[in-house]
Amino acid sequence: MNRCHWVNLNNPLYIKYHDEEWGVPSYDDKYLFEMLVLESFQAGLSWECILNKRKAFYKAFDSFNYEIIAKYNDNKINELINNKEIVRNKRKILATINNAKIFMEIQKEYKSFSNYIWSFTNNKIIFNKTGKIIVSNELSDKISKDLKSRGMSFVGTTIIYSYLQAIGIINDHELTCDFRKKD
Repeated sequence: MNRCHWVNLNNPLYIKYHDEEWGVPSYDDKYLFEMLVLESFQAGLSWECILNKRKAFYKAFDSFNYEIIAKYNDNKINELINNKEIVRNKRKILATINNAKIFMEIQKEYKSFSNYIWSFTNNKIIFNKTGKIIVSNELSDKISKDLKSRGMSFVGTTIIYSYLQAIGIINDHELTCDFRKKD
């Protein structure tokens, strides 16, 4: 079976993520928030590192419940900073709390975050037909700029491009990958 070259075939979590999750279109706000958090924490690190800590993130961040996260106080922030199971970056932790609040504001405005994020492509999947590996494009630039204008942080164009790949808005499976959906 052909997979994208970046998959570590020695890591069952990575294989499962690639085969069953990455690039699959998602419309579930809870999942969309989870991936936004994880992609933000990935900044400067490898995705495999974050994936290996995903269960710990899930537990530490109250199952990625943005309504709870938006209300985190100093005690919870200190708990997260001292949690050796996750990435203990205070700026990323504070950004997650702030982004949860803005995520809910977007939900109110668009009825769901899914409606918001998919509106940028008129609910269409974008296929990378070039076979070239890229880390950003006009779409990720536009969404990043909009999220930043709303007050989110750790949502630069590279993070957003990776996010769009993860949630299936951009189908970036390599042209030879058996998991590439037909365009």
